[in-house]
Amino acid sequence: MSKDLRDGGLASITVEDILAPGFSTPWDAPTIPAFPFSFRNVEILTLVWRTTEAAIARVLPPPLTPTSDVVLAHIYKMTDADWLGPYGETNVSVGANLASAGVTGSYSPYLFLSSEVGVSHGREIHGQPKKLGEPKLDYRGDLVVGTVVRNGIDIVTGTMAYKQRRDSLERLTRHFDFAENINLKAIDHIDGTPAIRQLTARRLAKVVVHECWGGPCTVELRPNAQAPVYRLPVVEMLDGLHWRADFTLVEGRVIYDYLAAKGG
Repeated sequence: MSKDLRDGGLASITVEDILAPGFSTPWDAPTIPAFPFSFRNVEILTLVWRTTEAAIARVLPPPLTPTSDVVLAHIYKMTDADWLGPYGETNVSVGANLASAGVTGSYSPYLFLSSEVGVSHGREIHGQPKKLGEPKLDYRGDLVVGTVVRNGIDIVTGTMAYKQRRDSLERLTRHFDFAENINLKAIDHIDGTPAIRQLTARRLAKVVVHECWGGPCTVELRPNAQAPVYRLPVVEMLDGLHWRADFTLVEGRVIYDYLAAKGG
Protein backbone atom coordinates (compact mmCIF):
# COMPACT_ATOMS: atom_id res chain seq x y z
CA MET A 1 0.00 0.00 0.00
CA SER A 2 1.39 3.40 -0.95
CA LYS A 3 2.63 5.78 1.73
CA ASP A 4 0.23 8.44 0.39
CA LEU A 5 -2.75 6.15 0.98
CA ARG A 6 -1.60 5.15 4.46
CA ASP A 7 -1.31 8.85 5.30
CA GLY A 8 -4.83 9.51 4.05
CA GLY A 9 -3.85 10.82 0.62
CA LEU A 10 -5.59 10.15 -2.69
CA ALA A 11 -2.68 9.14 -4.92
CA SER A 12 -3.53 6.77 -7.77
CA ILE A 13 -2.83 3.08 -7.31
CA THR A 14 0.43 1.81 -8.81
CA VAL A 15 1.77 -1.59 -9.83
CA GLU A 16 4.26 -1.28 -6.97
CA ASP A 17 1.34 -0.86 -4.55
CA ILE A 18 -0.33 -3.98 -5.91
CA LEU A 19 2.85 -6.04 -5.60
CA ALA A 20 3.64 -4.82 -2.08
CA PRO A 21 3.06 -7.08 0.94
CA GLY A 22 -0.12 -6.34 2.84
CA PHE A 23 -2.04 -5.09 -0.21
CA SER A 24 -5.83 -5.52 0.02
CA THR A 25 -8.85 -4.44 -1.95
CA PRO A 26 -10.60 -2.07 -2.26
CA TRP A 27 -7.27 -0.29 -2.62
CA ASP A 28 -8.52 3.03 -1.20
CA ALA A 29 -10.36 1.43 1.76
CA PRO A 30 -8.66 -1.95 2.35
CA THR A 31 -10.48 -4.68 4.23
CA ILE A 32 -7.56 -6.87 5.24
CA PRO A 33 -5.19 -5.54 7.95
CA ALA A 34 -1.46 -5.87 7.47
CA PHE A 35 0.53 -7.70 10.15
CA PRO A 36 1.02 -7.21 13.01
CA PHE A 37 -2.25 -6.28 14.66
CA SER A 38 -3.23 -6.62 18.28
CA PHE A 39 -6.14 -7.68 20.48
CA ARG A 40 -6.47 -6.17 23.94
CA ASN A 41 -8.44 -7.28 26.99
CA VAL A 42 -9.88 -10.32 25.22
CA GLU A 43 -12.24 -12.43 27.33
CA ILE A 44 -12.29 -16.15 26.49
CA LEU A 45 -14.35 -19.12 27.57
CA THR A 46 -12.55 -22.28 26.49
CA LEU A 47 -14.72 -25.39 26.46
CA VAL A 48 -12.90 -28.73 26.59
CA TRP A 49 -14.40 -32.09 25.73
CA ARG A 50 -13.32 -35.55 24.72
CA THR A 51 -14.60 -36.85 21.40
CA THR A 52 -13.88 -39.98 19.34
CA GLU A 53 -10.62 -40.70 17.54
CA ALA A 54 -12.58 -41.41 14.37
CA ALA A 55 -14.28 -37.99 14.53
CA ILE A 56 -10.96 -36.17 14.80
CA ALA A 57 -9.36 -38.25 12.03
CA ARG A 58 -12.25 -37.34 9.73
CA VAL A 59 -11.73 -33.56 10.00
CA LEU A 60 -7.92 -33.65 9.61
CA PRO A 61 -6.54 -33.22 6.07
CA PRO A 62 -3.59 -35.50 5.23
CA PRO A 63 -0.70 -35.56 5.94
CA LEU A 64 -1.76 -34.20 9.37
CA THR A 65 -2.17 -36.81 12.09
CA PRO A 66 -4.10 -36.46 15.37
CA THR A 67 -2.28 -36.01 18.67
CA SER A 68 -5.27 -36.11 21.03
CA ASP A 69 -8.93 -37.08 21.27
CA VAL A 70 -9.76 -33.71 22.87
CA VAL A 71 -11.55 -30.72 21.33
CA LEU A 72 -11.04 -27.09 22.42
CA ALA A 73 -13.66 -24.48 21.54
CA HIS A 74 -12.56 -20.94 22.35
CA ILE A 75 -15.43 -18.45 22.54
CA TYR A 76 -13.86 -14.98 22.37
CA LYS A 77 -15.29 -11.63 23.36
CA MET A 78 -12.95 -9.34 21.42
CA THR A 79 -13.33 -6.04 23.21
CA ASP A 80 -10.61 -4.00 21.49
CA ALA A 81 -9.03 -5.26 18.25
CA ASP A 82 -7.00 -3.21 15.76
CA TRP A 83 -8.94 -2.68 12.49
CA LEU A 84 -11.75 -5.07 13.45
CA GLY A 85 -13.23 -3.32 16.49
CA PRO A 86 -15.29 -5.27 19.07
CA TYR A 87 -16.77 -8.58 17.91
CA GLY A 88 -17.26 -12.23 18.86
CA GLU A 89 -15.33 -15.24 17.58
CA THR A 90 -15.19 -19.00 18.10
CA ASN A 91 -12.32 -21.28 17.12
CA VAL A 92 -12.98 -25.02 17.32
CA SER A 93 -9.66 -26.88 17.27
CA VAL A 94 -8.14 -30.33 17.61
CA GLY A 95 -4.56 -31.48 18.20
CA ALA A 96 -2.52 -32.21 15.06
CA ASN A 97 1.00 -33.03 13.99
CA LEU A 98 2.88 -32.61 10.69
CA ALA A 99 5.86 -34.90 11.11
CA SER A 100 7.63 -33.82 7.91
CA ALA A 101 7.85 -30.22 9.13
CA GLY A 102 8.26 -30.99 12.84
CA VAL A 103 5.15 -28.94 13.62
CA THR A 104 2.71 -29.86 16.38
CA GLY A 105 -0.22 -27.66 17.33
CA SER A 106 -3.95 -27.16 16.80
CA TYR A 107 -5.89 -27.57 13.58
CA SER A 108 -9.10 -25.56 13.10
CA PRO A 109 -11.90 -27.37 11.27
CA TYR A 110 -14.54 -24.77 12.21
CA LEU A 111 -14.49 -21.04 13.01
CA PHE A 112 -17.39 -18.60 13.41
CA LEU A 113 -17.35 -14.86 14.05
CA SER A 114 -19.48 -11.76 13.85
CA SER A 115 -16.95 -9.58 11.94
CA GLU A 116 -16.88 -9.45 8.13
CA VAL A 117 -13.31 -8.15 8.34
CA GLY A 118 -12.33 -11.10 10.51
CA VAL A 119 -13.99 -13.56 8.12
CA SER A 120 -12.24 -12.01 5.11
CA HIS A 121 -8.84 -11.88 6.78
CA GLY A 122 -9.02 -15.40 8.12
CA ARG A 123 -10.02 -16.90 4.78
CA GLU A 124 -7.76 -14.84 2.49
CA ILE A 125 -4.57 -14.87 4.55
CA HIS A 126 -4.57 -17.90 6.87
CA GLY A 127 -6.91 -20.12 4.90
CA GLN A 128 -9.13 -20.51 7.97
CA PRO A 129 -12.63 -21.90 7.28
CA LYS A 130 -14.32 -18.87 8.82
CA LYS A 131 -18.04 -18.22 8.50
CA LEU A 132 -20.30 -15.53 9.90
CA GLY A 133 -21.91 -16.42 13.20
CA GLU A 134 -22.84 -14.93 16.56
CA PRO A 135 -20.54 -16.09 19.38
CA LYS A 136 -21.41 -14.51 22.72
CA LEU A 137 -20.37 -14.62 26.36
CA ASP A 138 -22.96 -13.96 29.01
CA TYR A 139 -23.30 -14.08 32.80
CA ARG A 140 -26.35 -15.59 34.41
CA GLY A 141 -25.94 -15.29 38.13
CA ASP A 142 -22.98 -17.47 39.15
CA LEU A 143 -22.69 -19.05 35.68
CA VAL A 144 -20.60 -18.12 32.63
CA VAL A 145 -22.51 -19.02 29.47
CA GLY A 146 -21.02 -19.14 25.99
CA THR A 147 -23.19 -19.56 22.90
CA VAL A 148 -22.46 -19.79 19.20
CA VAL A 149 -25.40 -19.07 16.90
CA ARG A 150 -25.47 -19.75 13.15
CA ASN A 151 -28.67 -19.58 11.06
CA GLY A 152 -30.62 -18.84 14.25
CA ILE A 153 -29.52 -22.15 15.82
CA ASP A 154 -27.42 -22.41 18.99
CA ILE A 155 -24.82 -24.79 17.56
CA VAL A 156 -22.66 -24.63 20.72
CA THR A 157 -23.79 -23.89 24.27
CA GLY A 158 -21.21 -24.05 27.03
CA THR A 159 -21.28 -23.27 30.73
CA MET A 160 -18.82 -22.97 33.59
CA ALA A 161 -19.06 -21.71 37.19
CA TYR A 162 -18.10 -18.06 37.59
CA LYS A 163 -14.55 -17.62 38.97
CA GLN A 164 -14.47 -20.36 41.57
CA ARG A 165 -10.98 -21.81 41.00
CA ARG A 166 -7.82 -19.96 39.97
CA ASP A 167 -6.01 -21.77 37.16
CA SER A 168 -3.48 -21.41 34.32
CA LEU A 169 -3.23 -22.12 30.59
CA GLU A 170 -1.23 -25.24 31.37
CA ARG A 171 -4.59 -26.95 31.80
CA LEU A 172 -5.10 -26.46 28.05
CA THR A 173 -1.56 -26.96 26.75
CA ARG A 174 -1.41 -30.41 28.33
CA HIS A 175 -3.94 -31.45 25.65
CA PHE A 176 -2.13 -29.72 22.75
CA ASP A 177 -0.37 -26.45 21.89
CA PHE A 178 -3.37 -24.34 20.87
CA ALA A 179 -1.25 -21.19 20.31
CA GLU A 180 0.34 -22.87 17.24
CA ASN A 181 -2.59 -22.84 14.83
CA ILE A 182 -2.60 -24.88 11.61
CA ASN A 183 -5.02 -24.27 8.73
CA LEU A 184 -5.79 -25.62 5.27
CA LYS A 185 -5.54 -22.79 2.72
CA ALA A 186 -7.35 -23.52 -0.55
CA ILE A 187 -7.79 -20.90 -3.30
CA ASP A 188 -8.56 -21.48 -6.98
CA HIS A 189 -7.61 -19.51 -10.06
CA ILE A 190 -10.47 -17.79 -11.91
CA ASP A 191 -10.51 -20.69 -14.39
CA GLY A 192 -11.22 -23.15 -11.59
CA THR A 193 -7.76 -24.71 -11.43
CA PRO A 194 -5.95 -24.86 -8.06
CA ALA A 195 -3.91 -21.74 -7.25
CA ILE A 196 -3.06 -22.41 -3.58
CA ARG A 197 -3.28 -25.69 -1.69
CA GLN A 198 -1.26 -25.31 1.51
CA LEU A 199 -1.10 -26.08 5.17
CA THR A 200 -0.26 -22.82 6.94
CA ALA A 201 0.72 -22.15 10.53
CA ARG A 202 0.91 -19.10 12.72
CA ARG A 203 1.67 -18.58 16.37
CA LEU A 204 0.09 -16.06 18.70
CA ALA A 205 2.67 -13.48 19.84
CA LYS A 206 2.97 -11.23 22.88
CA VAL A 207 0.45 -13.25 24.89
CA VAL A 208 -0.21 -11.67 28.29
CA VAL A 209 -2.71 -13.45 30.54
CA HIS A 210 -4.37 -11.09 33.02
CA GLU A 211 -6.48 -13.67 34.85
CA CYS A 212 -7.44 -17.31 34.45
CA TRP A 213 -10.15 -19.38 36.14
CA GLY A 214 -10.92 -23.05 35.74
CA GLY A 215 -13.59 -25.58 36.51
CA PRO A 216 -15.79 -28.32 35.08
CA CYS A 217 -17.60 -27.22 31.95
CA THR A 218 -20.68 -28.41 30.12
CA VAL A 219 -20.99 -28.57 26.34
CA GLU A 220 -24.10 -29.01 24.21
CA LEU A 221 -23.86 -29.29 20.42
CA ARG A 222 -26.84 -28.90 18.07
CA PRO A 223 -26.75 -30.11 14.45
CA ASN A 224 -26.53 -27.58 11.64
CA ALA A 225 -25.61 -28.56 8.08
CA GLN A 226 -23.79 -25.24 7.54
CA ALA A 227 -21.96 -25.36 10.87
CA PRO A 228 -21.32 -29.06 11.59
CA VAL A 229 -19.49 -28.84 14.91
CA TYR A 230 -21.77 -31.70 15.98
CA ARG A 231 -19.47 -33.99 13.96
CA LEU A 232 -17.08 -33.75 16.93
CA PRO A 233 -19.53 -35.28 19.43
CA VAL A 234 -19.16 -34.89 23.18
CA VAL A 235 -18.06 -38.19 24.75
CA GLU A 236 -16.86 -36.67 28.03
CA MET A 237 -16.99 -33.11 29.33
CA LEU A 238 -13.70 -31.94 30.83
CA ASP A 239 -12.46 -28.85 32.68
CA GLY A 240 -12.72 -25.53 30.89
CA LEU A 241 -11.11 -22.13 31.40
CA HIS A 242 -12.46 -18.61 31.67
CA TRP A 243 -9.59 -16.21 31.01
CA ARG A 244 -8.66 -12.71 29.90
CA ALA A 245 -5.59 -11.82 27.83
CA ASP A 246 -3.84 -9.62 25.25
CA PHE A 247 -2.19 -11.05 22.14
CA THR A 248 -0.90 -10.08 18.71
CA LEU A 249 -1.27 -11.71 15.30
CA VAL A 250 1.96 -11.81 13.29
CA GLU A 251 3.01 -13.32 9.98
CA GLY A 252 2.69 -17.08 9.61
CA ARG A 253 4.38 -19.59 7.33
CA VAL A 254 3.68 -22.33 4.84
CA ILE A 255 4.44 -25.74 6.36
CA TYR A 256 3.22 -27.93 3.50
CA ASP A 257 2.52 -27.20 -0.17
CA TYR A 258 0.29 -29.80 -1.84
CA LEU A 259 0.94 -28.51 -5.38
CA ALA A 260 4.72 -28.53 -4.89
CA ALA A 261 4.57 -32.01 -3.38
CA LYS A 262 2.61 -33.21 -6.41
CA GLY A 263 5.10 -31.52 -8.73
CA GLY A 264 2.67 -29.05 -10.24
